[in-house]
Amino acid sequence: MDSRMDRIRKFMLQEEEDDDELFLVLLPALYSSLYEEKCPVHTSSLSGAQLVKEILEGHESWSKVEFRMEPEIFRAVSDYLKRERLLEGTTRVDVDEQLGMFMYMISHNATNQDLQKKFQHSAETVHRKLNEIINLIPLLVQRFVKVPTSLQPHPKIMSNPRFWPYFQNCIGAIDGTHIPITIAEEIAAPYRNRKGTLSQNMMVACDFDLNFTFISCGWEGSASDAGVLRSAISKGFEVPAGKFYLVDGGYGNTSSFLAPYPGVRYHLGEFRRRRRNHTGYANKEELFNHRHALLRNYIERAIGVLKKRFPLLKVGNHYPIESQIRIHAACIVFHNIIRCQNGDEDWLDHQPPLIPPERYVDVPEGDDAHHQDAHHQHQADLNNGNNLRDQIALQMWADYNN
Repeated sequence: MDSRMDRIRKFMLQEEEDDDELFLVLLPALYSSLYEEKCPVHTSSLSGAQLVKEILEGHESWSKVEFRMEPEIFRAVSDYLKRERLLEGTTRVDVDEQLGMFMYMISHNATNQDLQKKFQHSAETVHRKLNEIINLIPLLVQRFVKVPTSLQPHPKIMSNPRFWPYFQNCIGAIDGTHIPITIAEEIAAPYRNRKGTLSQNMMVACDFDLNFTFISCGWEGSASDAGVLRSAISKGFEVPAGKFYLVDGGYGNTSSFLAPYPGVRYHLGEFRRRRRNHTGYANKEELFNHRHALLRNYIERAIGVLKKRFPLLKVGNHYPIESQIRIHAACIVFHNIIRCQNGDEDWLDHQPPLIPPERYVDVPEGDDAHHQDAHHQHQADLNNGNNLRDQIALQMWADYNN
């Protein structure tokens, strides 16, 4: 019995010694973790507010690169947001910095982590301040993306004999443009376009000053241009009586949406080759299509400037899909604001890309060859469109041959 008790006492003493040794090993580590000096995350000598101030007061090119607009335009936007009480600054983040954070994000496709480093704020602050502007976008679209109110012919049509008087009732051009998106794989199928990549198909209309006058966002990449237009019409998009937009062959030809003649040369490159060969137009359809293409080219130019200014529209980003769609709409809003403020665009042709081109996503360009959905129109609408197109083409042809 005694020997058994001795063994138990010996075992307990051994356990205590082992515990003491473990404690002596762990104690320095515990002491170090409790008392060592924490390493600060935000170590820049400039706060976010100071950075924005430095950019705006520096050379104009700095603001153009970082915020995609001149300093005076940036300040005008900030003043507008404050004056209309759409944004209110705080002691930690004023409106200038908040706008700078958002513009840097859509200019550089910056992540939340990128913005934390650039503007020296926490992830939560960056998220909250971005969302305040993202939530404003539908209201800003209403204010800055408007269907033309004037029914007078545009000066660029009136002053050009190739367009006047044939297109005197034209108020702009419409096209669809694919914008890359990222989305969870389980719900990605409808967004997969005919090139196999993920995108939204955004319908845009513009006038002949390259201002966007209408957008319809959020349609899946598998949707046709004609289907997106039909949806927009069902939700209230209207064309003033007697007026029309120019569209490409991916849309049905109606008296409100005038398309080129199918099966006839249309693209500007084809006509340039013919001019080099000193051959004229074969018929009224070719003449109409060439002048239609020249005028409809305004929408392609507007989209080109938009994507050049905001290259984030050429890549996916990792914000929630609802935010992605609003961010894309925000680029349209700021494009219009910059143009209304006479912002420069020539500099865009002489800048290295902010986002490496190898990251650009391959998306469809136009629906010309994919117009199986374009003829889902009432026959009466198609007949009216064909009659209008023929009237214009016959008048063009007669004048051309006189």
